[in-house]
Amino acid sequence: MADAAAVTLHKAAGPSRKKSYANARKRQKIIISIILLVICIIWTLPTLGVLITSFRDRDEVSRSGWWTAGRELSALTFENYKQVLGGKPFSYTNASGDVVTERGDNMMGAFLNSLTVTVPSVIIPILIAAFAAYGFAWLDFPGRKVLFVAIVAILVVPLQIALIPILRDYQRIGLNGTFLGIWMAHTGFGLPLATYLLFNYISTIPRSTLESAFIDGASHFTTFVRLVLPLSVPALASFAIFQFIWVWNDLLVALVFMSGSGEKYQVMTQRLLNMIGTRGQDWHLLTAGAFISLILPLITFFSLQRYFVRGLMAGSVKG
Repeated sequence: MADAAAVTLHKAAGPSRKKSYANARKRQKIIISIILLVICIIWTLPTLGVLITSFRDRDEVSRSGWWTAGRELSALTFENYKQVLGGKPFSYTNASGDVVTERGDNMMGAFLNSLTVTVPSVIIPILIAAFAAYGFAWLDFPGRKVLFVAIVAILVVPLQIALIPILRDYQRIGLNGTFLGIWMAHTGFGLPLATYLLFNYISTIPRSTLESAFIDGASHFTTFVRLVLPLSVPALASFAIFQFIWVWNDLLVALVFMSGSGEKYQVMTQRLLNMIGTRGQDWHLLTAGAFISLILPLITFFSLQRYFVRGLMAGSVKG
């Protein structure tokens, strides 16, 4: 009788335990959601402040904080962007009542230069690394493992130690201060990570898929172009996000390899650095320039974000 009563009590307690467990899980989800929401707000507030300040007048920026702009919506203006984007002179009245004329910052030219540097610096390493990853994953050749280990080992080498030797070589052959030189530099710095990411993804493609292509008479090149590349879009997009944002926001490599090219070939980060030196107090212009530099990386990330996690998880689970 005692055993039967214990079994009855255990069965009766089962639904209550499940209910309490479900309530605990629900509370955990709510707490996690609140924490994530707070983190998102903290990360978003500076960007919102930059955006609002970039539309405010010089006097308004010096007089009050950006969070007060809601009471002065009529005072918001696009003049800051006109002054920053254009290279033409513009005039304004300072605190003393004097009219001051200054030259625009020509951020549009720097924007186009950054595009000229970034797009090839993303496409070239992706193409080379995709071929290399396919070779390491599916071709059998002498020294394959040693070469792959060497490529992975390069990931831990800081790029800063290679800048001066490469710069000396560029000066000897006349590549310093040219777009070709900086393309080659970014390609070399990005290739190890690209090869590693794409290898992890391409190596997970079922062997039967490739063998069926070989049985149909496809060569390695045809298999790579028509089968492997379309299947590797998540990994390609994941690296493209990394490389694009890194090259677009790069200042060190641009300063080293584009320093002798003059103002005409400056990229966005170089122009922003010059603006900080010449317009250190003009927050309305600095924030406008900063937000212009943010637009394209944001568009790139949100356009490819659906592939981002899939690309990062490439090859992490096998079997």
